[in-house]
Formats: sequence, structure tokens, C-alpha cells
Amino acid sequence: MVKRKFLRGKWRTYSKLGRRRKKKQKYRKAKGRHNKIREKRKGNPRRVEIGYKTEKKRKIEKIIRNVDELAGNKAVIVGRVGNKKKLEIVKKAEKLGVEIKNINVDKFLKKMKKQREEKEREKKERAEKKKKAEKKKKEKKKGEKQKEENKEKKGEAGKKAKGEKEKSKNPEIKEDKK
Repeated sequence: MVKRKFLRGKWRTYSKLGRRRKKKQKYRKAKGRHNKIREKRKGNPRRVEIGYKTEKKRKIEKIIRNVDELAGNKAVIVGRVGNKKKLEIVKKAEKLGVEIKNINVDKFLKKMKKQREEKEREKKERAEKKKKAEKKKKEKKKGEKQKEENKEKKGEAGKKAKGEKEKSKNPEIKEDKK
């Protein structure tokens, strides 16, 4: 349909309503009791109604949820999909030259690359922490073993010393040594 310009009633009569002043020419809904525009009488300006909107040319865009649906389309919209599938769809779309309407491809790829790098870095940090913890456990075990060995040595040395003291108390034992 033809595009119409809708203006308020009596706009031709008063300067403040838009006579010779384009900025003031605006539409206001007719609300009066005997208003001729509201009653749709002949010879009066048209009222804003459903049906006057201009038709826009629409491109047919298909909603995609997996990589297989991508083929044979020029423009698509990626539906509710996780980042893993979305990444696959974006990469394949770049190869096929398909435009994706609801994703900024460059920004999305940078974001995914950054996330991947962060995950790898966290994984390395976790592995390093695990190695350090294992080293500490090994060192503790070594330390405990050494302490036990030292105790055993001290115990043996103590027993020898006690034996010598006992020998020194008994003169018979001293003679056996000589």
C-alpha cells in the first residue's frame, strides 16, 4: 500500500500544530466526543489504523541447530546450541560462505580461543600443583623413614650403652672382656 503521512486534526488551521512548521506536524489520536476524524467522516484526514504499514522485503533465514542444516542457505540464524556445536557451525559457515545473522563471528571466535587458552592454563596449573603435592608427600615419607631409622639407631645405641653400663656394674662381665 502507499505510504501515508498521518497528521493531527486542525493542523492546517494553527501554526503551533504544524501549519508551515514541519517539526510541529505530528500525529495525535483523536479523542473528542464529536471529532470528525475519530468518527471517520468523509473529507477528513485518515486515522492511524492496522493495514497501513508498509511491507518490508524479508530475506528467508533459517534457524540452524546443527552443522548438517547449514548447507544450501545464504543466511542463517543459530538457534539454542551450546558453545561446542556453535563453534563447529561458525567454522563450517566460514568455509561455505554462509552469513550468520545473530553471531558476530570474529568476536565469537576470539572469545572461544581465549576460553580455550584459559582452560589449558588452568589445567597446567592443576598438574603443577598435583606434582608439588606428590613431591611433598614423597619428602614426608622419606623424612618419616629417616626419623624411624634414626630412632632405631638410637634405640640400638641406647641398648648397647645400657649393656655396657650393666657390664660395668658387674665385675664378672668386665673380666670376660679382658
